[in-house]
Amino acid sequence: MAEVLVLVDHHDGAVRKVTAELLTAAARLGAPSAVVVGKPGTAESLAAELGAFGATKVYAAESDDAANFLITPQVAGLAAAAAAANPAAVLLPATIDGREIAGRLAVRLNSGLLADAVDVESVDGDVVATQSAFGGEYTVRYKVTTGVPIISIRPNAIEATPTAASAQVVPVEITIDPAISATVIADHPEPVGDRPELGAAAAVVSGGRGVGSADKFHVVEELADSLGGAVGASRAAVDSGYYPPQFQVGQTGTTVSPQVYIALGISGAIQHRAGMQTSKTIIAVNKDSEAPIFEIADFGVVGDLFTVAPALTEAVKARKA
Repeated sequence: MAEVLVLVDHHDGAVRKVTAELLTAAARLGAPSAVVVGKPGTAESLAAELGAFGATKVYAAESDDAANFLITPQVAGLAAAAAAANPAAVLLPATIDGREIAGRLAVRLNSGLLADAVDVESVDGDVVATQSAFGGEYTVRYKVTTGVPIISIRPNAIEATPTAASAQVVPVEITIDPAISATVIADHPEPVGDRPELGAAAAVVSGGRGVGSADKFHVVEELADSLGGAVGASRAAVDSGYYPPQFQVGQTGTTVSPQVYIALGISGAIQHRAGMQTSKTIIAVNKDSEAPIFEIADFGVVGDLFTVAPALTEAVKARKA
C-alpha cells in the first residue's frame, strides 16, 4: 500500500486537531505517514500521539534552523519525505501557512495541486478530492493529472478517527536555502484568550453588522463561551471596527467548518458564505427574513439577535448545569 504524507501542524509540543483529521483522510488513500518539521527531537516527542491516529511512519525533517525561517522548512521537509516515500498523495491543512506551503511544494515537485478540499477518496486507483465552490453553489470532484497529488484540506471538514498504530521515526535530511526564505526576527502571537482557535473550533458563533457596535459584541462572546466555542466576525463587522481582523470569517479571512456555526446579524454575502458554508449545522438569526444566510441555514430564526442570543445562552447554560 502506497504511503500518503501528512504535514504535521504542531505548536508548543502538541499536535493540532487538524493533523488527526488529515491522518484519517490519508487512511482512505493509503498508509498514513506523518512529516514533522522542527528542531531535533520534535518528531520523537510527537510519534506516540501521531501513531494514535494511524501514522505508521513519522518522517523527522529536523534542523536547528527550522524555526528561523517561514514556510520553506516545511516545503523542504515534505519534498525530502516525498523523495524517500514516493507517496500516493501529500495532504496539508488549508490554513494560511498550509496554502502557501502547498503551492510552493507543487512547484518544487512539478505536481498538481487540489486546494481547499472538504473530502478525499480513492477511485479506480486515482486520488479524487471534493471541493465546495462558489459559496456552496457547486460541489466539484477533481483530480490531478501531473505528478503527486498535493491536497490542502479544510480544518473540521473530516472527522478524526483514532486508529492505533506503532509509528516508526525515519530521519530525512533537509536543506533550507536562506536566499528564498523569509527570516523570522521576532514572534508576536495575536492574543486569543482561553477560547479555541477559530479555524479548529467545533463551535463558532459569529457576529455581523447587525450587532451594531463593538460594545454590543459581548452578546456574541457570551453565546460562544456557553458552547465552549470560538468567536468570529463578518467582514462588515470587522470593517466597521466591531471586532479585530484576525477573527474575520470568509473568503478573505479564516475558512471554518465547525460542527455548529451560529450567525448573528449576518446577512450572508457570498464572501462570508464561502468561508463557512461547509459547517455541519448552520444556525442563522436575522431580522430580515429575506437575508441570503437563510438559504444555507439548517435552522433560521427571524428575530432580534439581542433577544434570541441571550435566551439561547441561558438555555445552553441550564442544559449544562
